[in-house]
Amino acid sequence: MSSVESHQEHLSQSDPSPSPNSCSSFELIDMDAGSLYEPVSPHWFYCKIIDSKETWIPFNSEDSQQLEEAYGSGKDCNGRVVSTDGGRYDVHLGERMRYAVYWDELASEVRRCTWFYKGDKDNKYVPYSESFSQVLEETYRLAVTLDEWKKKLESPNREIIILHNPKLMVHYQPIAGSDEWGSTPTEQGRPRTVKRGVENISVDIHCGEPLQIDHLVFVVHGIGPACDLRFRSIVQCDLQRITLPSINRLRHFTNDTILDVFFYNSPTYCQTIVDTVASEMNRIYTLFLQRNPDFKGGVSIAGHSLGSLILFDILTNQKDSLGDIDSEKGSVNIAVDQGDAPTLEEDLKKLQLSEFCNVFEKEKVDKEALALCTDKDLQEMGIPLGPRKKILNYFRTRKNSVGINRQTTQSASAVNISKESEFCSSIDDTRNDEYLDVGIGQVSVKYPRLIYKPEIFFAFGSPIGMFLTVRGLKRIDPNYKFPTCKGFFNIYHPFDPVAYRIEPMVVPGMEFEPMLIPHHKGRKRMHLELREGLTRMSMDLKNNLLGSLRMAWKSFTRAPYPALQASETAEETEAEPESSLEKSSDVNADETSAAVKEEVPPINVGKLNGGQRIDYVLQEKPIESFNEYLFALQSHLCYWESEDTVLLVLKEIYQTQGIFLDQPLQ
Repeated sequence: MSSVESHQEHLSQSDPSPSPNSCSSFELIDMDAGSLYEPVSPHWFYCKIIDSKETWIPFNSEDSQQLEEAYGSGKDCNGRVVSTDGGRYDVHLGERMRYAVYWDELASEVRRCTWFYKGDKDNKYVPYSESFSQVLEETYRLAVTLDEWKKKLESPNREIIILHNPKLMVHYQPIAGSDEWGSTPTEQGRPRTVKRGVENISVDIHCGEPLQIDHLVFVVHGIGPACDLRFRSIVQCDLQRITLPSINRLRHFTNDTILDVFFYNSPTYCQTIVDTVASEMNRIYTLFLQRNPDFKGGVSIAGHSLGSLILFDILTNQKDSLGDIDSEKGSVNIAVDQGDAPTLEEDLKKLQLSEFCNVFEKEKVDKEALALCTDKDLQEMGIPLGPRKKILNYFRTRKNSVGINRQTTQSASAVNISKESEFCSSIDDTRNDEYLDVGIGQVSVKYPRLIYKPEIFFAFGSPIGMFLTVRGLKRIDPNYKFPTCKGFFNIYHPFDPVAYRIEPMVVPGMEFEPMLIPHHKGRKRMHLELREGLTRMSMDLKNNLLGSLRMAWKSFTRAPYPALQASETAEETEAEPESSLEKSSDVNADETSAAVKEEVPPINVGKLNGGQRIDYVLQEKPIESFNEYLFALQSHLCYWESEDTVLLVLKEIYQTQGIFLDQPLQ
């Protein structure tokens, strides 16, 4: 029995007709108890599916406050849209759903949360539904006001919640198998903690994002599991059928991360890939300007794995001027639009296959589409075997002769010669100047134009260097730079199996280390400094030991006979200045080497990054240094959570706006 009930029973027994004083005193007690209750402060959460499990994530403080103001404005919530997460997501308040603005993503549920219970396995708190939270809050208000606790409630899922006191509230799972007898659920199993208010649960809530946007960064990832024109998964494209069952994790990593790079080498996939990437970047940029009309900042782009190679090829094929992009027809990398190219009808007439023109017209297959068709595609259109082979051989031969080593017009040839001399030297330098390579050995496709000029291009875990080499390039001309992008940073983890360097292709005759990205807290990581210190110490010990051995050898080889003492003395007299000169030369050499280390002349790596260094390597963590093979797979995905990488990106971006970071790169 609660204290209020016992107090009321005592009053009724002692004085059936209480005096006004006793009544007023009871009212005072009731008012004091009621004054302890304060309404709960709500916070807005959204649900995200992580590892096939629902996880409730809080909005930042500013977004939650905006949602609460819209909710409490008194207006109809249906049709109300609140922009959150820096404008990247919209919350439709009436639907209680959160939608991505710039990319495709499953919509997530949104909830106004006040009451929580601890989850099953991960100990994270899960919010109750809004309707049941109102029931809990009303029950809590009555319990506090009347000081009547041990309240028991049943949730819509037949779960039991007991409010023992303000500090102890528990949640029990329902009993299984008792409903057939109509029995009511009771407490069972381990109780879960129930909390009221977001301030009483352990969760990180960020303050919010600034309203002013200084810079826009587009990030392009590798293809990953989607590798088909119909965006089917790798498993659906028969890779699983031919994948060996051994070393399962490594082979899945290869399928998901590395093999997508080889799909990019196919003209069928390459054209679709570059069209999709460029069109999405242009579409999102246009949409961003519509939603942020006052934006005056710059734009940078970043690519991971194959995404960096795609961006590299797109940037290489941009034009210096954005004004006449659509009017330019003499592009060096467009094979099918140059000159007076024959039509599809003329090609079929040349092959004596004019009777199939109607078939291609019916299927809406033009010359470009026919070049992408396979033998199976032609067979499905009803083309016999003989004509199929003629068509495939014709377009295959034409692709090799026109697409890559095509004869150009005089103007296009001049552009290509300039591009070739700007960018690189090919392995075959004795070819006829009338048949020039594309320049960097790309697959012959149409490269779309971006509607903006990026400030910087960041490549994370990039295979660009490997692909340029495989395409037949042995060096990048130091004078080459992207037509529309000023900066280029090749950032990689030292154990990343997909990453390759760029600078040795610009300066092939020199061996030098990449730039070491400093730790975000400053200096180098302790284990790297310790390793360098031990290396210097071992070198000093080695030099001292060699010096001691040299002196001991000289003492052992001295002649012991008295008759030779005089000559020995003379030899020693002559040898002393020589040895002293040798010592002084050693000292001078050491001093000179130290001076060289202190005053290393800057390495000229060309104009690809505006004269700055291109290759930047992350510092491995102490645990990663124990076994580089063990951490090779995860190192390819480390960039998204690397604070060192983010610091470098921010530093370089803000330098374009005249804001410089004091911390220098090592």
